[in-house]
Amino acid sequence: MASKPDKGKKISRRGILPILGSTLLIPFVGYDQSGDKNKEDIGEDGYETLLRPDGTTVKVKISALKKSKIVKKNISNTTFLDWLGKKSGSSK
Repeated sequence: MASKPDKGKKISRRGILPILGSTLLIPFVGYDQSGDKNKEDIGEDGYETLLRPDGTTVKVKISALKKSKIVKKNISNTTFLDWLGKKSGSSK
């Protein structure tokens, strides 16, 4: 006696729960490899990206940054915008 194939077999709630539970665990299984790249950039021959007054970015060696002198630390937002050459006042 041959049995019929179940083409119309529906998935019940009990069948969906294991699938849903396993998809919630996926973020915990993966790991981030970008941390390894950051460790390599910290070396003496690494580069840091900085902002110039005209708004462009420039790569500078970390060894040059260590030798540099800080002119003013923790500047305000308006002072920073003035340094960039942009208007710092509010528009009316």
